[in-house]
Amino acid sequence: MTQRSSNPPMPAARDDDPVRGIEADAGGLTLSGLLALPEASVPRAVLVALHGGGMRAGYFHGRADPAGSLLSLAASHGYAALALDRPGYGASARQVPDGTGLAEQAVRVRQALSDYARRLPTGAGFFLVGHSLGGKVALSTAAGWNDGGLLGVDVSGISDRWAVEPGLLTGSGGRRSRGLHWGPLSLYPPGTFRLAQYLVAPIPGKEAAEIPDWPRRYAELACTVQVPVRFTFAEHERWWRCDAATVEAMAARLASPVVRTAHLAGAGHNISLGRAARSYHLRVLAFLEECLTGRETSCPAPARDGGASPKAAPSGPSR
Repeated sequence: MTQRSSNPPMPAARDDDPVRGIEADAGGLTLSGLLALPEASVPRAVLVALHGGGMRAGYFHGRADPAGSLLSLAASHGYAALALDRPGYGASARQVPDGTGLAEQAVRVRQALSDYARRLPTGAGFFLVGHSLGGKVALSTAAGWNDGGLLGVDVSGISDRWAVEPGLLTGSGGRRSRGLHWGPLSLYPPGTFRLAQYLVAPIPGKEAAEIPDWPRRYAELACTVQVPVRFTFAEHERWWRCDAATVEAMAARLASPVVRTAHLAGAGHNISLGRAARSYHLRVLAFLEECLTGRETSCPAPARDGGASPKAAPSGPSR
C-alpha cells in the first residue's frame, strides 16, 4: 500500500459557522465529514452530500463565499446537512489508503447513514446529493437502497458518455485536465483557488481504476434506481457529453418515477465552488421540497407545463 499525504489543516471556522466536524461508523470504517444542523430539534430531512474525485467534504462548504455553502443553506431551511468524506478520503484514508470500488463505497455510505440514524433524528429521511464521482456513488447508493427512507437523488457533474480521451480519465493528461475541472477562472469568487488547497486530495487507486467503466456501470444500475432523480449540467462542463440526445437517453434508462434535468449557466464542472453555487444549491433544495411533497401526498410530482410526463419532464435549462 502506498502512503498518501494528508491535507493541510483547514483554517478555523468562524464562531457563527453552523458547520462542524463529524465521524460516522461505516461497518468498521470511520468516515469523517461535516455536519450542519437546523435550529429545530428535528430536521425536516437529512441532505447527504458526496464529493467528487480528488476533493473532500469541504467542497460543499466553500469558504471563498459563505453564501455558496450548501451545508449552511440547507440548515437555514430546516434540514440537517451532512457532507461525508467518501471511503479513501479524510479519516478513512488511513484505513483504506487505496480506497474502495464503487459498489463497496455505496455499501459504506449506507452503513454510515444507518449509524447517523441511530444517533440523530432524520426527519422524513435522507436525500442524496452527489458531484462528479460522488454522483456515481449517490446513484449506486440509491440503486441498492431497499428499506425506505430515501427521498431522492440530485446529481451534478456526470452523464453516461465521456467527452474526453482515455488518457485524461486515468490522470495522464497533465495540465489539460485542470481546465476540465474548473473552466474559466472568472466563474469562481476571489480566494477560491487559495482555499482549494484544503479541499483537494489524491484520488485513491481503486477508485481511479474504475473511472473509465462508468458508462457500462450506469447502464446496469439505472434500471434499479426507483426514487426521483435530478441531473444538472454546467454550461462549461467539459468532462461529459450533455447534449440533448445524450441527456434524454440517460434519463430514459432510469426506473425513477420522476427525472428532472437542467443546464446551469455561468458554471464550470466544480459548480459548488463557483459564483453560481447558491443558484444551484437553491435548486437542489427546491427539488428536495418536490420530493418531500411527493412523499407526503403519495402522488407523482406534477409534470412540466406543456403536459410532459413526470418522468421525462426537465426542470428547464437556466441559460
